[in-house]
Amino acid sequence: QEQMVESGGGLVQPGGSLRLSCAGSGFRFDDYSIGWFRQAPGKTREAVVCISSDDRLAYYGDAVKDRFSIWVDAAKNSLGLHMKDLKADDTAVYYCAADVRGWGTKANEYDYWGQGTQVTVSS
Repeated sequence: QEQMVESGGGLVQPGGSLRLSCAGSGFRFDDYSIGWFRQAPGKTREAVVCISSDDRLAYYGDAVKDRFSIWVDAAKNSLGLHMKDLKADDTAVYYCAADVRGWGTKANEYDYWGQGTQVTVSS
């Protein structure tokens, strides 16, 4: 059974940094496009960073460019998100996800999801 589990969320002050991790099982990360999404209260789920299975395509949301970076450890089937210079607007539940059908940057194109981890940016 395919499963993704996030960890690493928490409370951080504005300007701070945080690392999220995602562990996958039941499938291989390097077979699919994978990414991080987030959903703030009252807002739709949006892509933060997505990367294709062959690493040739990458998408970074406009709000996080130059601040967030993704890493993939195919051997460990794990995925990470390094966030720096965090802002209050980054507060959201963050999800890792996999797209088994190809390349996509929309939430409805992704098939496997973790349960989410809360990131709160506040002083």
